Order: sequence, then structure tokens, then C-alpha cells
Amino acid sequence: MTAQPWMDKSLSPDARAALLVEQLTLDEMISLVHGPMPALLETPPQDAAMGAGYIPGVARLGIPALNETDASLGVANPRKIRPGDGATALPSGLALASTWDAELAYAAGAMVGSEARDKGFNVLLGGGANLTREPRCGRNFEYLGEDPLLAGVLAGEAIRGAQSNQIVCTLKHFALNDQETCRHVVDAQIDEGALRESDLLAFQIAIERGDPGSVMCAYNRVNGEWAGENDFLLNQVLKRDWGYRGWVMSDWGAVHSTAKAALAGMDQESGEQLDRQVFFGALLKDAVEQGEVPFERLADMVHRILRSLIDKGVFDHPAERRETDYEANAEVAQKAAEAAIVMLKNADGILPIESTNRRIAVIGAHADVGVLSGGGSSQVIPVGGAGLEIAVTMGLSSAFSQITYHPSAPLAAIRERARNVQVTWDHGTDLAAAAAAAKDADLAIVFADQWCTEAEDLPTLSLPNDQDALIAAVAAANPRTVVVLETGTPVTMPWLDDVAAVLQAWYPGARGGEAIARVLFGEVNPSGRLPISFPRDVADLVRPEIPGMIFGPPVEGKTLPTSFPDVQQHKGRFSVPHPEGADAGYRWFAKTGRPTLFPFGFGLSYTRFAHGPLSVKGGETLEVSFDVSNTGEAAGIDTPQVYAFVTGADGQESQRLIGWARVALAPGETKRVTLTADPRLLANYDAALPGWRVAAGEVAAAAGASAEALGPRASAVLGARTLEP
Repeated sequence: MTAQPWMDKSLSPDARAALLVEQLTLDEMISLVHGPMPALLETPPQDAAMGAGYIPGVARLGIPALNETDASLGVANPRKIRPGDGATALPSGLALASTWDAELAYAAGAMVGSEARDKGFNVLLGGGANLTREPRCGRNFEYLGEDPLLAGVLAGEAIRGAQSNQIVCTLKHFALNDQETCRHVVDAQIDEGALRESDLLAFQIAIERGDPGSVMCAYNRVNGEWAGENDFLLNQVLKRDWGYRGWVMSDWGAVHSTAKAALAGMDQESGEQLDRQVFFGALLKDAVEQGEVPFERLADMVHRILRSLIDKGVFDHPAERRETDYEANAEVAQKAAEAAIVMLKNADGILPIESTNRRIAVIGAHADVGVLSGGGSSQVIPVGGAGLEIAVTMGLSSAFSQITYHPSAPLAAIRERARNVQVTWDHGTDLAAAAAAAKDADLAIVFADQWCTEAEDLPTLSLPNDQDALIAAVAAANPRTVVVLETGTPVTMPWLDDVAAVLQAWYPGARGGEAIARVLFGEVNPSGRLPISFPRDVADLVRPEIPGMIFGPPVEGKTLPTSFPDVQQHKGRFSVPHPEGADAGYRWFAKTGRPTLFPFGFGLSYTRFAHGPLSVKGGETLEVSFDVSNTGEAAGIDTPQVYAFVTGADGQESQRLIGWARVALAPGETKRVTLTADPRLLANYDAALPGWRVAAGEVAAAAGASAEALGPRASAVLGARTLEP
């Protein structure tokens, strides 16, 4: 028998982890469940890769140190602690979600995971799957939209791709972290059934598809308890009901106790300098020795960490620094950006740009130097340096963010394709000058942007810095105006009727300028579809005002304005009920009958598509089949969506996405699509059961180009059944 039996790869990850735990001393076990931000240490360990987090290894047993890096959009370099170390920036999470492409999500995750490993990291803090309930949330750009199926599938595939590099990737932020305002004190209140049918379902699907090595908790409270010491979320749902075998790590500064957090299911304290004190160091050792935390619980915490390291290949294949093929990785980012661009308007076929244009005016949003990116812990420093950096002087984000433009200038990419056309440039800071430039052109292209960042929500969905006025002035001077939006969220568009075309490019990443130009000139047929509803006005949202934004940190005895009748403030926190329940986003708009500016799933193409009648089979679930045809003159990709109409727990009809297909078609081509629904999407969660309950009876489904552009409904009969949680 080998002297180190845990090195026997024929054993299961659980068996190997158990053998390792038997060899660890108490102090070694404690050392594995907490760690610092290495950049804040006076003398960082020699084996620290200088990322977001570090957990020392146990060299005598072959346990590697954990080197953790943000994030899902590319390998971050916080405060540029690694001088000159850039990385490839993917488009934003909402951009990736706009592709509706699971294979592309996998490729994107694999690319970021490979760069992380190249830089010596073995834990990627990616996998954001929080649903968009608040369109003004400053972190929406990191996430994957408002639908649990779409978000869960894409998050799971991105995680699976990242972990193909023999590293661990997280899934975060568990759970209901739907606003950044007062994120450390807000208490999200929601019924269990509604939570299981929405946000938790997204996480559940992501775990089933991606099997992340770790899950990161959220900052906020859920139904009264901090997410990081929430027995219901961590012990009951994640570990018991879902059978999750990985470890739960805290977010940085999200630990509030020792025994309570450990007993509630938290396995590891991350970025410990940001907590009030180190809760999982000496305090946890003392709690174990005093019997407050059973030794068996500590052993389970360590077992979960070691099991994931073995299962994902970290233990047997330590990360070693190596050269990165940045050119190949940039091509992955560009492909994602091209697939993500959503064409929202194209009056009279003004796009793609025709060769008959002799003079094109390009205006605004620093399009001469690059494309915008989002701020916070996911910020990627471009390879070779930024195209432009603007200091942030106000707000919480000023401590760790700069407004960064990736050096992929749309202006240069447009000029490269407009060889025999005069392309002029105007910064857009002077409305009169911009209007004059547009008036003298055959076509005006206005770039407009909106910076979002972690730790802060947006006060409005309007474009900042008078850009609405800029677009209006340019459109008044030249009705042949195309607007390109680089935003992290939906925006309102008071000028929409006055412009000829609108492209939603989101934050398009390392090759965003090239991707935008290729769509503008027809080298790429736009195929993106919105993963989030665009409201007409914030008055149409569940909460027209963001709770907490106007009164600052909560204090005891302070009362809320009357505009927040549903928000109850408590000592050290305030609670925010979620009356929309599981029906967030497009489901909310459908249930209330409120119109959108652009609906979930919407997106135009340079060609046309048609969908044939539905064939629906019932039984244990729904199987929906239909033909998809390209009736136009150009090759293109359609993304038909299928929605079911289910009677919710409240007795009202609930519209739910149950599937989609991304179908590439040549002109005149037809393909047959068959989709089978996850039965949970046809069920209501019954906490008393506990589990999913599918009601017997007829259920209707419809297919179409968006949540609001659906064909005739067709029905089938489902049999009654129950499913485990």
C-alpha cells in the first residue's frame, strides 16, 4: 500500500478526501477554511498569485494553495497589483446571455479558465447567476438576465467550460442578491415557493449542468438571515435537497459569526481582512475545542474543499504559469460579442451600411479610443493597457474602480471597412457641433454609453451625461441616424421614433469595436436576443424607486419616505418584500399587462424568419415541435422561443420560458425544431410536500420571436406528478 494512499487516482474524490482529512492536524484543518486577500498582506506568501484571495496549502500532504481570481468576464487584476498583467475581456454577462448560445457560453468559460490557469490561479470566482429583478442594479452586467432557465443553462455551461482547465469555478451570489444599494444590510423577503421557482431554480440548473466546485454566498439577508449563515439556503436547499458536494465560500466581507455561520453551512471564510474579525481562524478553533462547533462539522468543511480540488483536477494537476495565446482568446471574445449584439430597430433597412454612403459621421462615447466595460471586482485590465481610463471621484466605487475603455476603437474598425467613404469624428460633447457633423453626412452613427459598477445601483435608466439630448440633436439634423448602445442595463429611449436604427452592443469586450463594425457593415448578421425586458419607464417596474437609495445607511428609529410603503426598516437592516414572487421580468409585465419598450427575447435580423404551427405532446412533460424557415434573402440565425402558460400558486396565469433553439438557416431553408420542457417549469413548488407539483390538466404553449410576439397557442394534457426538491 502506498505511503500516501490519497494519491491513488483509482479512488473516488470522496475516498481520497476522507484519507486526507484523517492526516490533518486541527491547526491544518483550520488553515484550510479561511484566508486573506494577498494584496493586503505586508509580506504576501511566495506562492500567492496575487489575485482576490489566497488559502495556504499543506505541502507535506500535497494539498496545493488556493489562488483565487475574479471573475466570469475575464481574469481581473485588482488595483493592478500585478503590474503589466492584462487579460482578455469577454463581453458582459448580459451580452453573453443575449447570444442564447450554450456552446458559446462553454467556449467563453473555457477561455477565461485557461487564462486564469496560465496566470497561476486555480479558483475562478465566476458563475454569476443572480436573476435581474431590478434593472437598475449596478451588477446586472455581470449576470445573465431575468429568466431562470436561460440564466441557469448559460451559467452552468460557462462553469463547465472554465473547469475543463482543471480549476475550480464558483457559482455566485447565493442568493437573491438583486440590488447593490445597501447590499450589506438589505433583507430580501420572498415566499419559499416563489424563490424555488425563480432564483433558486437558476442556481439549481447551473449546478446540474456545470457542477461547480464551490458556491459563493451573497452579502444580503434572505428572509431574515444573512445568506452566509442561512441554514435554509445552505444546509436545507443546497446541501440536502440538491445534494451539493462542493464547498460554500463567503463573499469578501460577508461573514458575521463563527459558530452560527459554520453550523448554517458556510465552509470557508474568504478575504478575511474585509470582515470585522477573522471568524474562521482562532475563533473557530476555539469553538471546535469547546464543542460549540462539532469536530465532525469542521471535518465536513475541509472534506468538501478537498473533494472539489480532487474532483476538478486541481490536486493532481497544479496550476503552473505559462504563456497565453491572447490572439486566439481575443477571437473567442469577438465571436461572443458579434453573437451578442441585438438589433432593436432597422427602419427601411438602413443597415447594413451600403456603399452608396459617401460621408459617415461617427459621434460620441469615446468611439475613437475604445469600448466601455463595467466596473468593480469583474473589471479586466486589457492586454497592453486600456484605451482610456477615467477616474471615479464619487460614490462607493471610487475606492476600487476606474471607468475603463478596452482599446478596440469602433471608429478605426468603421474606417477600415469604409475605404472609399469619408468618415468624420466628433466627440459629441458639443451638441451644435455634433448636429452640424451629422447634417453634412449621408449617415450618422451615434455611440452612447452608460457605466455600471459593483457596489452602486443606477439612479435612473436614462442615458447619463445628456446623451439623450445628443442623440435627439443628431437625429433632428439627420434622420438617417444609427444609435449604438454600450450599456450595462436596459435604458429608456425618448428619441427612439426619431432615429433609423438601434444596436444594443452592451459592454462588448476585448474586440468590441471590430464586432460592432462587422455587424454595421453586414459581415455578421445580428442574431442577439434580449435576455432582459426593456421597460418604457421606471414607473412600470415592481419598485419604481430602489429601496435604500435615497436615505443612506439605515439607522435605528429612522423612518422611510411614504413612497416605500412596502419596505420595513429594522435595526441594522431593512427588508424588501418581493411581491412579484417568481414572476420577475417578462413574467411581471405579462401578468400586469404593462407594455415594454422592447420585450424579453426580442431581436431583429437582416433576414426574415417564419415559424410553422406547433405540435404539442403531453404526458409527464411537454414536447413541442415546429418548423423554422428563413424566408429572407440572407443567411441568418433565428432563436425561436417556446413559452408555457401555467396556473401559478396564486391561481393566476404565469408565462414561462420552457425552451429555445438557435437555428442557423440559409435563405429558403427550413428546419424542424423539437423542444422538451423541464417539468419543473410546468410545476409549482409546494413547500408542504416538499417538492414540485405538476397539476393534471391541459397546459398551453406558444412559440415566437419574443415573450410578446407569439404564435397561436397549442395545448396538451399533463398527468399529475410530484418531483423531489
